Amino acid sequence: MSLDSDSSSQGGDRRSFRQITRDRLLFEMLRSTRKDSKSAWKVLIMDKFTVKIMSYSCKMADITEEGVSLVEDLYKRRQPLPSLDAIYFIQPTKENVVMFLSDMSGRSPLYKKAYVFFSSPIQKDLVAQIKRDSSILPRIGALSEMNLEYFPIDSQGFITDHERALEELFCESAEGFNKYNACLNAMATRISTVFASMREFPRVHYRIAKTIDASTMTTLRDMVPTKIAAGVWNYLSKYKTSIPEFPQTETCELLIVDRSVDQIAPIIHEWTYDAMCHDLLCMDGNKYVHEVSSKNGSASEKKEVLLEDHDPVWLELRHSHIADASERLHDKMTHFVSKNKAAQRQQARTGGELSTRDLQKMVQALPQYTDQIDKLSLHVEIAGKLNVIIREQCLRDVGQLEQDLVFGDAGTKELINFFRTQLGVSRENKLRLLMIYAAINPEKFESDKGTKMMQLAGLSADDMIAVNNMRCLCTDTKKSSGGAFTLKFDVQKKKHAHRKERTTEQSAWALSRFYPVLEELIEQLSKGELPKDEYNCMNDPSPSFHVVPTTTSTSVHTSPAHSMRSRRTGGSWARPRGSDDGYSSDSVLKHASSDFQKHGQRIFVFVIGGATRSELRAAHKLSSKLKREVILGSSSLDDPPQFITKLKMMSAEELTLDDLHI
Repeated sequence: MSLDSDSSSQGGDRRSFRQITRDRLLFEMLRSTRKDSKSAWKVLIMDKFTVKIMSYSCKMADITEEGVSLVEDLYKRRQPLPSLDAIYFIQPTKENVVMFLSDMSGRSPLYKKAYVFFSSPIQKDLVAQIKRDSSILPRIGALSEMNLEYFPIDSQGFITDHERALEELFCESAEGFNKYNACLNAMATRISTVFASMREFPRVHYRIAKTIDASTMTTLRDMVPTKIAAGVWNYLSKYKTSIPEFPQTETCELLIVDRSVDQIAPIIHEWTYDAMCHDLLCMDGNKYVHEVSSKNGSASEKKEVLLEDHDPVWLELRHSHIADASERLHDKMTHFVSKNKAAQRQQARTGGELSTRDLQKMVQALPQYTDQIDKLSLHVEIAGKLNVIIREQCLRDVGQLEQDLVFGDAGTKELINFFRTQLGVSRENKLRLLMIYAAINPEKFESDKGTKMMQLAGLSADDMIAVNNMRCLCTDTKKSSGGAFTLKFDVQKKKHAHRKERTTEQSAWALSRFYPVLEELIEQLSKGELPKDEYNCMNDPSPSFHVVPTTTSTSVHTSPAHSMRSRRTGGSWARPRGSDDGYSSDSVLKHASSDFQKHGQRIFVFVIGGATRSELRAAHKLSSKLKREVILGSSSLDDPPQFITKLKMMSAEELTLDDLHI
């Protein structure tokens, strides 16, 4: 029996990234077994890893609709069902193959027939092991490589589920070298399966190591993008011959960077609704727990909700500035009352505006409005909580100083003065300020100056480890001759600017100056202008490859004659009505329904060591601006508390190039 790599998708498929992933699992895998199966219902068997893959893309109802009556764990004891066929979706590991053989070999197999789908390429010796068992072969209906080993987190985002990538790839200790290689190999495998699913063959760009000669000290962490790029390229080369209809020439761009590209983005306070929810509300993934009135009205009960794409209010507001989101929610509530006669009567009786709880009680008798008001009242509650936290934690003052540090409007003096005078600021927020300062001024922490500042901020020993470990992600950018990492901009005007102002995209909201470096890199990649001394390409373009011209010059928002941003307003949210900064809910809805058929070649970006919500937002924004679908991938999606915890687990130890195995 030959090992197949089935394909139903054509190159250049313009369905959304998440939709393609879902369709492959449901149709290419589950539905394909209907052709020669006599069993109306089947059992789906997965390992822990593939269960997670499936849960990110499909609902149980989707799976049932494709004829699956039971979902089982490969490693749990299962009841024999000899009258039913089974679908195995498993990783191609030796342990999994042994379990499969145990299920289907001998005189009494657990299932009538098995359709086996591996999540990534399987080694030849494991295929041979399956073929050696003569009792197995007649019971196998399919043996295929799905090449799908990633987790869609968004319509334009995915992760490889390497939560410990920072520790395993950037913590350079000899005893961790095996983990280093294992993590690299698994990550490269999972990234490559994205292109197997999308039927895309990319030009592979990557950040090059600063030093590649044996006479200079180099680090394992500095080689990470190079090694990942090489691993991905190796799999892509195999796909060209093993996957039917896989493109033979370049169809898209892939840029591989690591977290050192921007140490500030994972730490700085991001002021959009999505980012603030995950940063400040202690959510479990996308799960939010809130209290709602019980049906009998006697007490309240806890309810779990998912803040995801199925919620239209969330989809509309997630990339909006928190002030914009609050305003729009208020407008929606007012509109609801104005259109609802029952609400108007209740409002007249109460003699004032209705509270969220009043509205919830009122609509219990109006089932047709229940879903609408539940979603609205949920987000009104969330926005209210966020605004309370912003006030209580003095986040407007914290956010102002953060951005002033980044853009060179504040320095050491202002930071010290802030620590001495702002007594209401929490230790956690002081830690984040110091981490931003350390990313901008790593040399300050090579002496006791850094220690004194940490003591002034009242940091704990663990906090100090996190600040010091910012150096693990330092790229020595001061010595750079140019490009995205240069620290000095407008030296005559700025104290120590780490990022240059984007004068073409002024935001009308306060505290919205900051943008992730990735946004700039994607634009450079789209125009073919990545700095040659910092980025390399694995494959020169084929003669048939053409860079799609972008419409950047016509779609960039021109700045007004005078900036509407306030630097020292104490958090003024003033903005004119009707403005479109690319992040507003109107823009999100407008761009969410974009026709991908009109877009140019896709741009894929992968961040090793954890991506941020600001970077995911940039992918959505730039897809509209550049007219090219931008898909962001990473080892994980980290909110600031998670990222700081991961930094505390790192250590820094230098190695020579002789220690590397490239």
